[in-house]
Amino acid sequence: MRGPRGREKRWVVREGDGATVGDIVERAGEGAGAIEEGRVFVGRARAKSAGQPVRVGDEVRIGAGAGAGAGAGARAAGAWAVIWERDGMIACNKPAGMPTVPDHGGASHSLVALAAKSIGVGVADMRVTSRLDREVSGVVIFATTAEAEARLRGARDEGRYARRYVAIAVAPGNTLINVDQVDRVDQRDQVDRRGRWDAPIGAGKDARHRAAFGADAKEARTHWRAVARVPGYALLAVEPQTGRTHQIRVHASHAGAPLLGDRDYGGAARVTLAGGRTVSLARIALHAARVSVPDASGAPLVAAAPVPVELTRAWTELGGATEAWDMAMSCELDP
Repeated sequence: MRGPRGREKRWVVREGDGATVGDIVERAGEGAGAIEEGRVFVGRARAKSAGQPVRVGDEVRIGAGAGAGAGAGARAAGAWAVIWERDGMIACNKPAGMPTVPDHGGASHSLVALAAKSIGVGVADMRVTSRLDREVSGVVIFATTAEAEARLRGARDEGRYARRYVAIAVAPGNTLINVDQVDRVDQRDQVDRRGRWDAPIGAGKDARHRAAFGADAKEARTHWRAVARVPGYALLAVEPQTGRTHQIRVHASHAGAPLLGDRDYGGAARVTLAGGRTVSLARIALHAARVSVPDASGAPLVAAAPVPVELTRAWTELGGATEAWDMAMSCELDP
């Protein structure tokens, strides 16, 4: 069974298909390089070699790879950068479309693999202390030593691993109002729109999703501020205080303000404005603009990534002012 061109292929092993991963990959019309690139999985486990045995009923999945069609991996090729490397850490600017760690599309095109290659170490020497979703851009910091890893994990526990995100949310009407700040409905346009999302986050409708108040939910806190609004949309400054999977995306959606481009959580990727003009975004409108962590001496060390042009363009097309991004980067958020 073959998947569509440029997408993941899935093959359920039948009698006579072959006895090894290599046999199935060949039947699926892929070359042995798919295994070497880390794109082949047997069940949930990445295949280690062409000779690895398979049994009838096993599901073999083959990722499309970074160069297939116009997929996300292809969009991200060559668009990443090292921001700095020091004190056992490396800070990178990840583009949307590139996975932080190996996924079903393979291993070699992930940010951690590219960063490791750039400094001449193996992927096994890179400690992943944070990650961004594939379609989210911005600062990611890896540790390259056990000492730095411990320092970063301690910083998280102590609240010294500070992250500032900027985002565009679909926010009609009086969405994103902290009602504790107003006495009457007619005052809502005059208040400074900021607050805290604290819905616990747990399992979602399937393994790919999370949900507010989902199964086995854990505490989650996010500070937010709507720094600018245009009809139907808001530019947000956001700081997660905890580190749950998809935290900002889930919290924004639960608040009735899903992020532009985040189709998994209710955000449209294409919107039609008054007059029929459309605005499209082939990614999630969420960017990790600044991260502050302690260096070896304990002093704050900041890594910053400029807002990608596709986000600034989308905000302008929605009717927003460009200077609002500066405010989103620098404003205070404590609710």
